[in-house]
Amino acid sequence: MSRIGLAPIEIPEGVEISISDKNVVNVKGSKGELQQTVDPNITIVQEDGTISLQRHSEQKDHKAKHGLYRALINNMVEGVSKGYELKLELVGVGYRASNQGQRLDLALGYSHPIVIELPEEVKVTTESERGKNPIIILQSHDKQLIGQVAAKIKSLRKPEPYKGKGVRFVGEYIRKKAGKSAAK
Repeated sequence: MSRIGLAPIEIPEGVEISISDKNVVNVKGSKGELQQTVDPNITIVQEDGTISLQRHSEQKDHKAKHGLYRALINNMVEGVSKGYELKLELVGVGYRASNQGQRLDLALGYSHPIVIELPEEVKVTTESERGKNPIIILQSHDKQLIGQVAAKIKSLRKPEPYKGKGVRFVGEYIRKKAGKSAAK
C-alpha cells in the first residue's frame, strides 16, 4: 500500500492546476510554470482545494507509480509557490566561485578555471567572505533541475575522505578516514 500516494495534495493560494485528457498536469504559480505527464494507470481527481491520485489496480508497478506521481506533483506545487534553494560549499585552499548572470566561474584546484552555463530556470548567486568557505546558492522552482545542476557542480570536485576537500552541500557531513600509519 502506498502511503505517500494516498495523501492528498493541498493547493495553496495563487497556484493554478489544469489537467488535460491525456493525463498531463500543468501547474502555474508566482515562481513559474511546470508540466508533468502522468501514467494512464493513475487517475487524477481535482476537488475543492486538493488533488488526489488513484490507481486502477493493486499491481506492484501501479503502487510504485502511485507514490511517484503524487510526490512529483507535490514537488511541482511546492516549487511554483515557495521555490527551492540549495547551498553548495567549496572546501579547499584556493577554491573560489564567482558568477556573472547565468555563468558560474569556479577555481577548484585544477590548472584551468571551470566555466558552467546554467539554465535560465536556475538563479545562481555566490558568497565569498574572508576566512570562510565560498558558497554557491542555487534557487529554482523546478526541484529536479536544481538537483541535477547541484549534482553536476558537485561532481567537478567530489569531497574526498582524507582531508574533506571538495564541493559539498552546506551542513553535509563527510566521514573522514585515517591516513596510512607511519612505517616503522
